[in-house]
Amino acid sequence: MGKKTDTTIENRVYLFESLASSYVASATDVLSSEDPAVRQRARRALAELAFVSCVLADTSHLPAEQVRAQVLGAPERVPESPTKVSGGVRKRNK
Repeated sequence: MGKKTDTTIENRVYLFESLASSYVASATDVLSSEDPAVRQRARRALAELAFVSCVLADTSHLPAEQVRAQVLGAPERVPESPTKVSGGVRKRNK
């Protein structure tokens, strides 16, 4: 998504704070639900808001259409471990 500067980090925090506070204000019942599945969905919504905040802050130089495409696209996957090899099992030489 690009190099992150202090300003970008500030923008991420500001955007997330604004979006999340609006969500929390309107979703207090689901966030405090007795049903773990309902609470999990609420946490997922907050995670999506964090992702959108990052995309918006990191792509402020792009036209709106490109930002929209990035928000709607799948997030980049971070490898679980740097030592894992993608594409199947690696054979050992003897």
